[in-house]
Amino acid sequence: MADHLPVLVDRIHELLRGDPDASPTPLLSEMEHTLTDGYARALALEGERWRIEKTIGKLAAEAEGAEHARELRRLSLKLSETDDELERLRGLLDELSERTKLLRTGV
Repeated sequence: MADHLPVLVDRIHELLRGDPDASPTPLLSEMEHTLTDGYARALALEGERWRIEKTIGKLAAEAEGAEHARELRRLSLKLSETDDELERLRGLLDELSERTKLLRTGV
């Protein structure tokens, strides 16, 4: 699923750059579709984040030895990466949502 995120982010960037002379109707439709995809991806990232946190908690409770420590470090890094992806995606979605509202109102 993570390999779809760069494609989604690229789509959002393209829409934010936009063509000022483009017809607003197809552009608005693409923006709304991309927002839907983006919100779905954000929910998936939140689910992934929750699963990682749950696994970290389980491992921490039974931590024994270097192998558990390595796994906790790996999961901690994965959690940090997921947080970063989620924050970045939410920021882009906020920006695209605002742009979509402006286009919808004709401003």
